[in-house]
Amino acid sequence: MSDDFDQMAVVVDWLDACRNQNLEMLLDLYAADASLDCSCENVRSRGRCELAAYWGPRLASFAPTAFGLEEIKPVAGGVMLDYSNFQGKPVRISFSFNNEGKILQSHCEPVSD
Repeated sequence: MSDDFDQMAVVVDWLDACRNQNLEMLLDLYAADASLDCSCENVRSRGRCELAAYWGPRLASFAPTAFGLEEIKPVAGGVMLDYSNFQGKPVRISFSFNNEGKILQSHCEPVSD
């Protein structure tokens, strides 16, 4: 893995793109062949078109408490983020990256209270 980028900064940019409802900025953070595995809704997406189809509706209308940061930390192979999803529910998402600093894989799951 390249040390030429800050993985935590990419995740902060990801959260900012979500908060700002900026789908293009969000998609630009992902690698062309990126995948998303959402255990919250049993959805798997791969590539820019599928990611756009997944994120577009979620960014278009979200709860006032959405995309609040709870915890962010480096983990083996990437970064883990606890945040409030588009519905304001607690979610944990993990990110892994390619050598160019793009998100290669993400996996989210609900966090129980």
